[in-house]
Amino acid sequence: MEDHKWRVLVVDDEPNNLHLMRNILAEEYHLSFAINGINALEVVRKVMPDIILMDIMMPHMDGYEACRMIKADETIADIPVIFITAMSEDEDESHGFEVGGVDYITKPVSKSIVRARVATHLALHDQKVACEKRVLERTAELESSQRAAIFMLGEAGDYNDTDTGVHIWRMAAYSCAVARCRGWSVERAAMLELAAPMHDIGKVGIPDAILKKPGALSGDEWKIMKTHPKIGHSILSKSNTALFEMASDVAMFHHEKWNGAGYPRLLKGEGIPESARVVAVADVFDALTMKRPYKDAWPVERAFEEIANNSGSHFDPDIVKCFLNIEEEIRQIKKMWDHREESGTRISDRFKNRFSDHF
Repeated sequence: MEDHKWRVLVVDDEPNNLHLMRNILAEEYHLSFAINGINALEVVRKVMPDIILMDIMMPHMDGYEACRMIKADETIADIPVIFITAMSEDEDESHGFEVGGVDYITKPVSKSIVRARVATHLALHDQKVACEKRVLERTAELESSQRAAIFMLGEAGDYNDTDTGVHIWRMAAYSCAVARCRGWSVERAAMLELAAPMHDIGKVGIPDAILKKPGALSGDEWKIMKTHPKIGHSILSKSNTALFEMASDVAMFHHEKWNGAGYPRLLKGEGIPESARVVAVADVFDALTMKRPYKDAWPVERAFEEIANNSGSHFDPDIVKCFLNIEEEIRQIKKMWDHREESGTRISDRFKNRFSDHF
């Protein structure tokens, strides 16, 4: 089938050499021709050949420089380049490989060698492209599965806590905003936004009688409640991906305090992972501004004051500074999520859509 022939670009400044290559390859391949390096770059971008046969000694731009420029352009860098030249010293071959060539055929060329080398490198390139495509497909499948697991785990952590509403998603958005303020990369901040909703997954191991108790917990009940960070860490640490490692840190340490008075490890200061320090602020702020059976929602102004008042004791002062500096953004995030909750929007679906470009 003519339409399925591979496309081969032959680059040489000698018409006789171009004619020879036509006689060798025209029966099996679609051929394009260029007479120097500059011309080759123009033709490459126009026809997007599957392989390039490149002479080295040419006017205006030699084959080495043309190959170097091809490999510097990500849109054409994957096209394999075979040098075909009379230059046969070891250093010539080494230089050809250094600039990105995949093979080196010396002149005068052998018809059988040219055909064999071209066929071999096209097969290798085709196999490489197929493997890369499959890797991308499998990566997308794994990322999709990972995101699904995250949303299920996040909601499982709050399943029995029916009054939390959109708490896990709203505080995750706060966490992402603070992380960006702290100078985190877009990708890492997005990872924290995915990890944060799993912070209370350990509550699945807390008895309902304690978790749903409307009044204050007794001393013994409080001891049991304080085990949920370790339970969460145990669940999430089964995966060694960067995302779940962050999530397991958040689950374990989001109740630690800057002054060392938190739990479960009594960590203090920068000994607490930064991800957990960020989530601690976002989690408390959101909890304060939520209505629960045992309390009314605090006014936003009062909640900001409480965060500020606990700077240096409960919270990392630098993170509090960031949180207060982006007060308007925090208010907008709260307004957006409150609206979604009131309108009955499927929260997890809207949340998932935020991450298609990152994970």
